[in-house]
Amino acid sequence: MSNSVRVIAGCEEWCDFPDLGVPAVKARVDSGARTSALHALNIQPFTRNESRWVSFEVHPLQNDRSTVLRCEAMVHDRRSVKNSGGFAEKRYVIKTIIAIGQEQWEIELTLTNRDSMGYRMLLGREAMSGRLLVDPSAGFCLGNRTAAEISSIYSKHDNQKDGLKIGLLASNPKLYSNQRIIQAGRERGHDIRFFDIRQCYMKLDAEAPEVHTRGGIMLNDLDAVVPRIKPSITFYGCALTRHFESMGIAALNTSQAVSRSRDKLYSLQLLQKEALDIPITGFASSPMDTNDLIEMVGGAPLIVKLLEGTQGRGVVLAETRKAAESVINAFKSLNANLLVQQFIAEAEGKDLRLFVVDGKVVAAMQREAAPGEFRANMHRGGTATSIKPTPDERKLAVRAVRAMGLHVAGVDIIRSKNGPLLLEINSSPGLQGIEDATGKDIAGTMISAIERMCEWRRELGVEVGVKNKTTPVLGTTPLFN
Repeated sequence: MSNSVRVIAGCEEWCDFPDLGVPAVKARVDSGARTSALHALNIQPFTRNESRWVSFEVHPLQNDRSTVLRCEAMVHDRRSVKNSGGFAEKRYVIKTIIAIGQEQWEIELTLTNRDSMGYRMLLGREAMSGRLLVDPSAGFCLGNRTAAEISSIYSKHDNQKDGLKIGLLASNPKLYSNQRIIQAGRERGHDIRFFDIRQCYMKLDAEAPEVHTRGGIMLNDLDAVVPRIKPSITFYGCALTRHFESMGIAALNTSQAVSRSRDKLYSLQLLQKEALDIPITGFASSPMDTNDLIEMVGGAPLIVKLLEGTQGRGVVLAETRKAAESVINAFKSLNANLLVQQFIAEAEGKDLRLFVVDGKVVAAMQREAAPGEFRANMHRGGTATSIKPTPDERKLAVRAVRAMGLHVAGVDIIRSKNGPLLLEINSSPGLQGIEDATGKDIAGTMISAIERMCEWRRELGVEVGVKNKTTPVLGTTPLFN
């Protein structure tokens, strides 16, 4: 196209990226945006012939995660780009040919997760300069495509169902988080199934170890498991996960890491050992030490936590010294183990949840308790909003997860006048609140982590499978064929 001739484009147009193998993606044409962006997931840099390249997966159709195209391109740049929320994020930039209607030219294209956006593609003014004029009142000036045409175009790209065999180990198949993980796994072509931890049982045998689920169905043929163990069955859930690990089956979070994170006292001691900032915390056995314990954490108001409490249960705010003495002594009379913790008044009933996957903060939200509720009871009508954590908060979350040995975790942080403080690390974090608040596909990110762990990737329509996995002797017919 000659730069002296400009074509009229509508506010939305169908684009084609022939060099990437993306035959059709609907783009928002926006002269108010400087940079062009393509929806991309599982972005992985690599080296080819001493040059920097990047591989990534494109879901080209809105509200459709089952259609996945794997692409590769040479890296042109990596730069900071402001997203629609005004936050800067580091993105890979590639150069590639775009085709719109009968016209083709090279553009710079940034790769980012646009799952929460209305379009999988944004065409910015730099790519349009000297070539397109935009009529914001019109759409598809350069050619529209029907639903039938799009279906025909992508029918040959349907995922082959020969991906990984994944077991989700949990207790409630109707839970949002469990349903989303299964959905995300199946959308990526994996055979992922729910297994009730309490209905699984083990055979310990050096030559032929086995795991069965109710009915005698064997689970030895799994490639990976995703343990989501509720606190009341931590012992058995970790024992089951450990048995899978002993058979060479990968666990997204290992049994040892889950055990560490579930022990509130031990986890705080590990964080302290790594010199990570936590609220001042006291622990004692005898009621005779209650007064000194209260003084140790700075006096009332203070927080009293049962070691086995979860989701705000077993967490009490004692606003006066008398109340603190009463609560501590009442718990101790029941032989309950508890922590006494410094109260951070300046947090004003708010905390942060940073979601970490494979050593990277992939999403973050701020949670605020409902009026009249203590911060620990945020699940009782509290609100959550997406935030951009500070570099210190990101670093603190990543180091905390590394200290636990977890691959996936929700890290709770509170902002104090002396900087961020770690509250807790959750090895089975819920997905609904953070996916709703941030609009990000956290479940898909978790599945990507499993793929990397199993050294599995989709390449030009061919699945490259599990490496370094032992194959146990099978005694009965496995569930997966």
